[in-house]
Amino acid sequence: MINRRGILRALGAGPLAATLPDLLSATPLSKVKSRGSLVVGLYKDMPPFHADGAGIDVELGRALAESLGVAFSPLPFPADENMGDDLRNMVWKGHYLGYGPADVLLHVPVDRPLMEANPQVRVFAPYWRERVMIARNLEQLPALDSLAALAGKAVAVPGQSLAGWLLIGAEGGALRDSLSTKWNDGVEAAKALQRGEVVAAAGLASELQAVLRGDARFVIEPLPSPRAPRDGWAVGMAVKKDATELAQALQGAVNQLAGSGRLAEIFAKANLAWRPV
Repeated sequence: MINRRGILRALGAGPLAATLPDLLSATPLSKVKSRGSLVVGLYKDMPPFHADGAGIDVELGRALAESLGVAFSPLPFPADENMGDDLRNMVWKGHYLGYGPADVLLHVPVDRPLMEANPQVRVFAPYWRERVMIARNLEQLPALDSLAALAGKAVAVPGQSLAGWLLIGAEGGALRDSLSTKWNDGVEAAKALQRGEVVAAAGLASELQAVLRGDARFVIEPLPSPRAPRDGWAVGMAVKKDATELAQALQGAVNQLAGSGRLAEIFAKANLAWRPV
């Protein structure tokens, strides 16, 4: 096997030989700066964080690249079956179709079991806390103390989601016949509520706020289910485990964005109320 010294001997003392040690020892951060761009992994079809090239994570990715003094290079990708696959494809290995990995992946749950199951990555910099919520029309549904109050009432919820799973199984399945589960996400469900097609809509806090926050006709509150995560979950970003300098630089950028108020402004553009995580 040709080792590093053998490569240098074969190349001789030319300019390439002089620069090869630097190339071989370059850190992920130095590679980003040398390339002049930060490749940011973004989930496709995840409003309000990313949809059709716009959203919170797009703005955040651009701000992170700006903080490093490089260009923003988005890398949208479809979510795989589980988070471990996404981390493999977009953080530490790359997709078998030939794209990736990115320098950093956004919207990663800051979850200890997930980190322990994926030792190849470093998860850090939480920037949003997500929760399962329900929005309701105050005139048609003045109070909602329990999910039993939804029986017989039209409720919109994306079927392939945590909110959908919770509602479909609630009250021994008593709500199934009145649930409208055709929606792709909570944003679509919230728009159905806004149009008056249903009396309530369930989904993620970010999805419901993006459509309904500030509209006095509706209230958004935690889903009254003992099976819903009470405190929700934080989402942050992930890099390769050995990308220590890059992680520190990105963490510093997030801290600066939060302290300056720019992070709150980014969320406000999507009609979300940002709070420190």
